[in-house]
Amino acid sequence: MCGSALIMEPDLSFLDAPDFALPSYFAPHEDLAVPEMGDFLLPPNESPKAFHDRIAQDPHTRHVMDFAKGTTTLAFKFQGGVIVAVDARATMGGFISSNNVRKVIEINDYLLGTMAGGAADCQYWEHYLAILCRNYQLKNNEKISVAGAASMLANMVAQYKGYGLSMGTMVTGVDFSGHHLFLVLDDGTKMEGTRFSVGSGSPFAYGVLDQGYRWDLTLEEAVQLGRKAIYQAGHRDSMSGGVVRVYHVHESGWTCLIQGEDLMHVHDEEMNRKGMVGFDDEAGLIAPS
Repeated sequence: MCGSALIMEPDLSFLDAPDFALPSYFAPHEDLAVPEMGDFLLPPNESPKAFHDRIAQDPHTRHVMDFAKGTTTLAFKFQGGVIVAVDARATMGGFISSNNVRKVIEINDYLLGTMAGGAADCQYWEHYLAILCRNYQLKNNEKISVAGAASMLANMVAQYKGYGLSMGTMVTGVDFSGHHLFLVLDDGTKMEGTRFSVGSGSPFAYGVLDQGYRWDLTLEEAVQLGRKAIYQAGHRDSMSGGVVRVYHVHESGWTCLIQGEDLMHVHDEEMNRKGMVGFDDEAGLIAPS
């Protein structure tokens, strides 16, 4: 009609589906079936999970889902919010495939996720979580809580337990009830805590965190604590390294404070502080006199 326009309301009825939190094109017991593994054919009337569990007990069977992985990610709460610090190294066994991987996934403007384990698994599920959080906001006209987002991720991956997912993620952010930090694992485990570290370098990171953590840290102290913990993990763990990235979750959302600082620069800074410049190159066995 001339002079007027017909405004159509968007059709969001698909959000009412009871299984909207799952990919509509995925059926775990069909799409993830294992037709064959090595010389073993999938027996009739045996589920893929039962088949995988049975042959996993055979020491002569190559475990196609067992792959080497390593990283260091950490996050902790303090009086000023939450600090998230990660390294950036991706490895394929003993091969370093990248030193510049972004292991903090920006879910939206108030939620962050970290990735440890299989990069593809973490990226897929956390990016899918971002879509579901946006759908929730459109449907309910309000933002999902941090606990709700963590529960959604945990519920999704729990349905694939035993199928080879490799995820050790943290979900953190701020909502109407304050700052929150959750650990979500690939078996559907979800727990809230004050500080977590995930990855092969986490023992070294925990050593630094346990020594320097206080609730009343200033923002600068908290940033330096996270930065130093990632440096020590990268220095001692061969599967961690590259650059360090630090994010701060605060009452307005999150801010990236360190975009990507080379860990070798942090190492040089530490050596200067200790008066040990050149010590790494000169240290060696002393010949007996």
